[in-house]
Amino acid sequence: MLFRVMGWKIDYNLPDGVERCVLVCAPHTSNWDFFYGKLAMLCYGVDVKMLIKKEAFFFPIGWFLKKMGGIPVNRKGGPKNVTQTIADLFDQNEKLCVMFTPEGTRSYNDHWKRGFYYLSEKAQVPILLGYLDYERKIGGISHAFIPSGDAEKDIHEIKAFYRQFKGKYPEKGIL
Repeated sequence: MLFRVMGWKIDYNLPDGVERCVLVCAPHTSNWDFFYGKLAMLCYGVDVKMLIKKEAFFFPIGWFLKKMGGIPVNRKGGPKNVTQTIADLFDQNEKLCVMFTPEGTRSYNDHWKRGFYYLSEKAQVPILLGYLDYERKIGGISHAFIPSGDAEKDIHEIKAFYRQFKGKYPEKGIL
């Protein structure tokens, strides 16, 4: 109801594989993306988790971050350590949806971080393509993407999919 009051719609075409997945959300151009994205996931009934540097988990903010789905991550072990840690969480949980914003920033970034891709491969879970389109005021999850093993080709294809959507600040989004 809150989504509708604000003039937004949810695309309820929920693909298979939501119980265990990597959820990519793009374009990411504003802090508002978290608010609208979290609302959309509540509408879907999906308890989405996100990786947050462990240094942010101090009292009282740490409690709030965990309640919002934050998973504290020690980035000092390098990307392979983080990937293995989260892959282990997939092994331990029948339901787990971990969200990534591959730009890694709210500013334009042509070079996406690939952790979401490698995690999907390692955990053998699909990548779901979630989006917010501020121009049409619609959010949703489009479809599941299964990595082919060719990260360069697959990420190019995923970026091409996202070019149809406009972030809150389109000049900062996918071009």
